[in-house]
Amino acid sequence: MADTPKHSVSVAGIVVDEDDRVLVIQRRDNAHWEPPGGILELDESPEDGVCREVFEETGVSVAVEELSGVYKNMTRGIIALVFRCRRVSGEPTVSDESRAVAWRSIGEIVDDMDPAFAIRVQDALSREVYVRCHDGVELVGSD
Repeated sequence: MADTPKHSVSVAGIVVDEDDRVLVIQRRDNAHWEPPGGILELDESPEDGVCREVFEETGVSVAVEELSGVYKNMTRGIIALVFRCRRVSGEPTVSDESRAVAWRSIGEIVDDMDPAFAIRVQDALSREVYVRCHDGVELVGSD
């Protein structure tokens, strides 16, 4: 049993404003643009985890609306639960984990993000639930 592969679970929030712009961060560790999110802690629900992660990385408090997708990084064994959210309060501000925080249009997101992360935003805006796999950058397998 010790050789059994391990997975970790992360959460991310696709925070959409009234103009259909999405709150995104530029990560401090690798300068990539992504939706805010991170590893789910053992003692929290996925919804609580996404609210915590979005607040920690952006200074914005959110309410979770719905699950928009499940994404597996096939290379690293990370399962990401992605939720569509709405802003409740707070103004975007940088943190220890984000070097920039911005509201972006879908066109800007597609231009600035790796496909494996841009698709999460596109999926959340479609209001459907998706299950996808990626290699950390590109989608893999069938749609």
